[in-house]
Amino acid sequence: MPLRIYNTMTRQKEEFQPVEAGKVRMYVCGPTVYKPSHIGHMVGPVIFDTVKRFLTYLGYQVTWVVNITDVDDKLIARARELGTTVQELAERMTADYVDCLKKLNVTGIDHMPRATEHIPEMIEIMRGLIAKGHAYASGGDVYFDVTSDPDYGKLCNRDPEQLEAGARIEVSDKKRNPGDFALWKASKPGEPSWDSPWGPGRPGWHIECSAMSMKLLGQTLDIHGGGLDLQFPHHENELAQSESYTGQTFVRYWMHNGLLKMGQTKMAGSIGNVVNIVDLLRKHSAETVRLLLLSTHYRSPIEYSDERLAEVGRSLGHFYRFFERYQRIRSRSFYDLPAPTKHAPFGTGSPPSEFLNEVSRLRSTFLDCLSDDFNTGGAIGAMYELLTALNRFADAKQLEGAGRTEAAVAEFERGVLVLRELSQILGLFHQPPESASGASEELVNQLMQLLIDLRTELRKTKNYAMADQIRQRLGQLGITLEDRPGGTGWRRG
Repeated sequence: MPLRIYNTMTRQKEEFQPVEAGKVRMYVCGPTVYKPSHIGHMVGPVIFDTVKRFLTYLGYQVTWVVNITDVDDKLIARARELGTTVQELAERMTADYVDCLKKLNVTGIDHMPRATEHIPEMIEIMRGLIAKGHAYASGGDVYFDVTSDPDYGKLCNRDPEQLEAGARIEVSDKKRNPGDFALWKASKPGEPSWDSPWGPGRPGWHIECSAMSMKLLGQTLDIHGGGLDLQFPHHENELAQSESYTGQTFVRYWMHNGLLKMGQTKMAGSIGNVVNIVDLLRKHSAETVRLLLLSTHYRSPIEYSDERLAEVGRSLGHFYRFFERYQRIRSRSFYDLPAPTKHAPFGTGSPPSEFLNEVSRLRSTFLDCLSDDFNTGGAIGAMYELLTALNRFADAKQLEGAGRTEAAVAEFERGVLVLRELSQILGLFHQPPESASGASEELVNQLMQLLIDLRTELRKTKNYAMADQIRQRLGQLGITLEDRPGGTGWRRG
């Protein structure tokens, strides 16, 4: 099915048609780097990394930009509190953010511009807006005049008065209208500043994204993403100033992801209920975190809790155990499989194989879910069904026993390749999960083999009670023994 995207502007799903055939220009708002990255900072990057992966899989050439706001009131206040400079704090927190992205396998960002690197472009836009009557200078500040834009409020589907009533408007006697927003702020003593035609100062928040996105992607973007909380005022203001400056459509498809929730409360730094990524990854794997963020539709709220993360971690264990099974069957790692990275038809053989027909059906379901407004939750459901089908086939064809055939193994291999192909689109299973290493892991393996050998001897001598006690006691320690055709194996959990 053709790719359809829900457009916040039109409030409906639309068939995707990029500005330039075969190419996609995508911009996603990044963080203000004044504190360490928390789990909420990762929601957008993980979602739009998956969006890029799928678009690339469909054959598009995607350029993805995520900005860094490295000068802001919050940064200035935090640097003062810590007794450091804004630049030092921004560089340190940016490095933390980039490291967190890497851990969560967010690999698709092509450009990560810093606001302070694009001050000249911002000043040029402000000059243009003033010349066209959309902005005005006042006491060293520059403001966008919302009354100059008859379309102001169209992204939120509200008129300016409704928007003002529902938002915290910055009060200033320099403004002509209460809803006017700052493009340039005159600097106060001790604050970072840049020269401008209106005196020393620094840019407002909204102008940064307009300047950086248009500099790197052109006047019209295909996709602009960000959290639902950015729709107003940030995206509404970004849209108004960009289209007022260029006279062109700024964005074809506005995508807004749902926010992370702890119970009924939004997770946010201003509330103080955030969980830093560094702390989170001490308790849960990065793959568990990524899967949690993709488990619901991107426009829905994401329920966060340790219990939910533990549940996701347990479900991942089913895949990890299957990968171990695949290694036993094929004597190679699932992670080394060269699965397709571009979409192509899937053949089911001639005559069609019943198993490969099922694999093909589940593959189509997965791809249809992603084509329907990037429904990752539905796609993950199809991937679990595929896992069940693979295990059922391996059991039926005795692939771990003496009764297996080369033809059955070849069919199985094709099904596993599809699992690899689909998981890559979600950014999952790019490397084996971390485990104990070195001498400690080797010692555990040797001790477990000793217990397995002892249990085998006990069963040979019909001492079933003691053999069962070994199994039960290991179970209490979180170790499961598995009696297989080729012998007994074990796994954690």
